[in-house]
Amino acid sequence: MTRETRTAVADSVAFEQKLAAAWPPERWADVPTVVAVSGGADSVALLAALRRLAAPAAVGNLIVAHLNHRLRGDESEGDEAFVVAVAKRLGVRCETRRVDVAASAAARGVGLEEAAREARYEFFLDVARRYGARYVVTAHTLDDQAETVLLRILRGTGLAGLAGIPRVRPLADGSLGLVRPLLAMRRGEVIDYLAALGQEYRTDSSNAESDYTRNRVRNDLLPQLGREFNPRIVEALTALAAQAGELREALTPIVARLIAAAEFTATDAGFSLSCAALAGEPRHLVRETLVAAWTGAGLPLQAMGYEEWNALADFVDGAPAKRMFPGGVAVERSGDRVVVKRT
Repeated sequence: MTRETRTAVADSVAFEQKLAAAWPPERWADVPTVVAVSGGADSVALLAALRRLAAPAAVGNLIVAHLNHRLRGDESEGDEAFVVAVAKRLGVRCETRRVDVAASAAARGVGLEEAAREARYEFFLDVARRYGARYVVTAHTLDDQAETVLLRILRGTGLAGLAGIPRVRPLADGSLGLVRPLLAMRRGEVIDYLAALGQEYRTDSSNAESDYTRNRVRNDLLPQLGREFNPRIVEALTALAAQAGELREALTPIVARLIAAAEFTATDAGFSLSCAALAGEPRHLVRETLVAAWTGAGLPLQAMGYEEWNALADFVDGAPAKRMFPGGVAVERSGDRVVVKRT
């Protein structure tokens, strides 16, 4: 065995051991698990590692889900064909769907990013329900976490946004879990792992375009902060997110009590709650209660920052008669209740 081969084997073993420690196979290998695979490095590495960690008898429980957003012409078609081929080679089932995300975004008056995200999760949920899956797994990394936290800081965010991407959260009615087992791994580890396996992956050409804010944060701002201010900026941002997450967890039982006292009622388009139970509560608890209600009703979070959450809290004090919030969400005060609904 050559030195290069030994290094490659060591890299692959280390990556898989780290993944197994973050999400032990005994938790997922014996139940249907949907793996979101775009064709990019992160998701291909996740799929390959899960496939190698699964016992031979459990491989049939892995289901690849690939959504073709139809945003990049032939490149999108190539991504789909690549994912199908990888799944076939690995011996796992593969489900694909094509959605004209640009048309959907235009029809609904929302951004491409929001429309694409909603289309993906609708597809993942559909696949999970058809297969009776227990988990949907995505390949977000530590770098994604840092980018997300920095983006939210730049846009203005509260405690919920500062906590970043959760490693685990419930989907649908809570019977399905969304898991991000690579959230403690750097993107460089992913690339090294794929090189060790000799596994190819697709590169999204739009990742280099400066039209998207996230791309500018990833390609320009974070590297500049690393060079000029803190070479461990990714670790600093993700440590901040972890601390914010711990604080949110401590607030969870308090917020749950306030949600119940406010007689939170979910509707098809949003929710309503009574203001009396929130009157006199500290402002940060009012905001966190409204964040929990908003999230529980499945309303869009992407454009909601500190200013928006604070404006929403004003309704508890009996502020404006009606206001539109991001994502086409209308909020008004009706007697003692705040009524929130997507238009």
